[in-house]
Amino acid sequence: MEKWSRIGLSALVTGSVASLISTAALAALAKLEGKGALEPTNATSHWLWGRKSRGRRDVDVAHTAVGYATHHASAIFWAFPFEAWLAMQPPRSTLELIGDAAMMSGIAATVDYGAAPKRITPGWELALSDRSMVAAFAALALGLAGGAMASRALLGHSEIKQS
Repeated sequence: MEKWSRIGLSALVTGSVASLISTAALAALAKLEGKGALEPTNATSHWLWGRKSRGRRDVDVAHTAVGYATHHASAIFWAFPFEAWLAMQPPRSTLELIGDAAMMSGIAATVDYGAAPKRITPGWELALSDRSMVAAFAALALGLAGGAMASRALLGHSEIKQS
């Protein structure tokens, strides 16, 4: 049980860091495309509000809070199998960790946009170009890797080799 508790706690840290980093990237990517920084986060609330969440630029509880909470929960969801994978592996170098995070982000993108019903996708396609969505999943990978490193530093795990 201790192992799964450690994985769960690590997933909370890793997913939270990944959520923050990818949300910042989503905002920057939206601005680069001439859109509002909050549009991708607001669009994530489409599972609840449908197309009404498209193009929303302002902060509001209905869209921004729901969108961010949804994205944050999703990042923790994807961090859990990532952390379970890391726990089963020998200590990883930073480069190996980034590679593993990129693989997990690729799986997330494939499931989110290839297998999940449209209503429960991240909704980023309502606000961003395909190119920016790829960049957002790359940011998610960097967030997972950074989160795993932060988790090890905070919680004292040793699945990452010092390199």
